[in-house]
Amino acid sequence: MTLSILAVTWVVWILGQGVLDGLLYSTGQPGLSLATSVCNWGMIPGELTHRAALGFATPIGPRMECLVDNEARNWLTPISSIFLHGSWGHIIGNSLYLWVFGNNIEDSMGRRKFLAFYLITGVVAALTHIAIDPGSPVPTVGASGAISGVMGAYLYLYPRVRVRTYFPPIFLFRLPAWAILILWFGMQVLTGLPQLMMLDPRISGGVAVWAHVGGFVAGFLLIRSFHDPQLLRRRTVGGDAKVVWR
Repeated sequence: MTLSILAVTWVVWILGQGVLDGLLYSTGQPGLSLATSVCNWGMIPGELTHRAALGFATPIGPRMECLVDNEARNWLTPISSIFLHGSWGHIIGNSLYLWVFGNNIEDSMGRRKFLAFYLITGVVAALTHIAIDPGSPVPTVGASGAISGVMGAYLYLYPRVRVRTYFPPIFLFRLPAWAILILWFGMQVLTGLPQLMMLDPRISGGVAVWAHVGGFVAGFLLIRSFHDPQLLRRRTVGGDAKVVWR
């Protein structure tokens, strides 16, 4: 299922989001198909809460704006946005983390339960973002909330697994998973704290860090109900995981 999720994510990126057309843009700015997919199927908190004014325009590309609307499809965006991305770096980074952590979590519960777990933690991450910034007119896309849930589950199940972690440009360490994951989680919280004190939470770095926090906590808590003890006992972790620290 981890491979299937990765495959669907990349098919959506290449074909569904029109990235092949976007390659024709030498400036590196998003093409029309990419911008349209993000606007129509990305999650916009203000559309779901009705706290963003209809017709409010958010720039998302050269001479392109995303307008707040009231379409029925908006209620599907907490799920559809999980499979959308905004750039090559975005999708490559998310794919790397899902590849590293996803298969071990899938092995602890089986294919179908892993898919349900992945989607549920992704939706919880989206709801966390809505709770923090309910009036935002900015579309949010990416699998990082769901992948944060997978990482939270990894912390619960495999805290002592040694993780090979690369700190660019030259440093390579082998650290226990709990150290890496708790450090990552702490960085998300520290990054998000200023957003809680802003009069307008849209004045931020553009990353929905509280979605990461919500997904991670959800994964850490839900794994207790999702994992199969018999599968977990049969699971043998072979070798070290590899993570590029960014």
